[in-house]
Amino acid sequence: MSKSGALNLVTGVGGKIDKDGILSAVNEYEKYHVYYGGDSEERKSMYSDMVNKYYDLATSFYEYGWGESFHFAHRWNGESLRESIKRHEHFLALQLALKPGQNVLDVGCGIGGPLREIARFSSTSVTGLNNNEYQISRGQVLNRVAGVDKTCNFVKADFMKMPFPDNTFDAVYAIEATCHAPDAVGCYSEVYRVLKPGQYFAAYEWCMTDAYDPNNQEQQKIKAEIELGNGLPDVRSTRECIDALRKAGFEVLREKDLAADSPLPWYLPLDTSRLSLSSFRLTAVGRLLTRNLVKALEYVGLAPQGSQRVQAFLEKAAEGLLEGGKKEIFTPMYFFLAQKPHSESP
Repeated sequence: MSKSGALNLVTGVGGKIDKDGILSAVNEYEKYHVYYGGDSEERKSMYSDMVNKYYDLATSFYEYGWGESFHFAHRWNGESLRESIKRHEHFLALQLALKPGQNVLDVGCGIGGPLREIARFSSTSVTGLNNNEYQISRGQVLNRVAGVDKTCNFVKADFMKMPFPDNTFDAVYAIEATCHAPDAVGCYSEVYRVLKPGQYFAAYEWCMTDAYDPNNQEQQKIKAEIELGNGLPDVRSTRECIDALRKAGFEVLREKDLAADSPLPWYLPLDTSRLSLSSFRLTAVGRLLTRNLVKALEYVGLAPQGSQRVQAFLEKAAEGLLEGGKKEIFTPMYFFLAQKPHSESP
């Protein structure tokens, strides 16, 4: 039940930001990034403001183009994008060995697409942690529509400072979300704290792969485009993620870049050279139609000033993601499964 109409797309731009302040918010958001003279240390220190602005500005575009689950997926031949996204979520639930009735935490849950799918698939109760008020309000509506509002809920909080007691949850997962954390060790340490002993944490992380050369200017540009278009303080390497898990206290049981053996490239939906009826809004023609529609609605005052600028930096992100994927220097699905020890070390 996504907000599928174009009018809903543009009226949703800005989330909880006052419509007259959207253009100013776009200017402030852009200044955090390398493209506009910003640097990673400033983004890390101001990550909460930056990420909140990003999701206020971008959420309606995401839902319009992608649906309720804002993530990529390992994909088989003959499988639609939507089918692959659901399977990607089911895989995570299976890796966590979820059991009916367990209490599960979704760290950085977006509008709750994965939360609802995993809750129904595993018969668990899922709490979505999110620091963006607009996404939570949208997720609450969708939970009621899906009929999971009695077993699933949202908590507005920063995942660097979770408002839960120690040893609260039976399992924790994160899907392309903790990449927004300014400090992986700090974020994973909070996950460790709220997870019960002996239980599991699984995630898909956005990472630069071992093929990334930080001294290559073209690759630096691709990384900067990904950061700008996706509200990221930085993009960590796969090795940094595993090191951070261990420093937080976890035992890493499994880790793999699932993009490496995906029969269909994860970035296929972003490739404008292909035509897809099932993902028409993501194609070159679909993007052109959306771009012109947003331009027209902004011109007549039905869309707030700044809507075109939001679409522009999201398209810049798509370009960076596509090139990063083709060059195999970036992955959005670095998977790991980690366990909190049954007892703390003395």
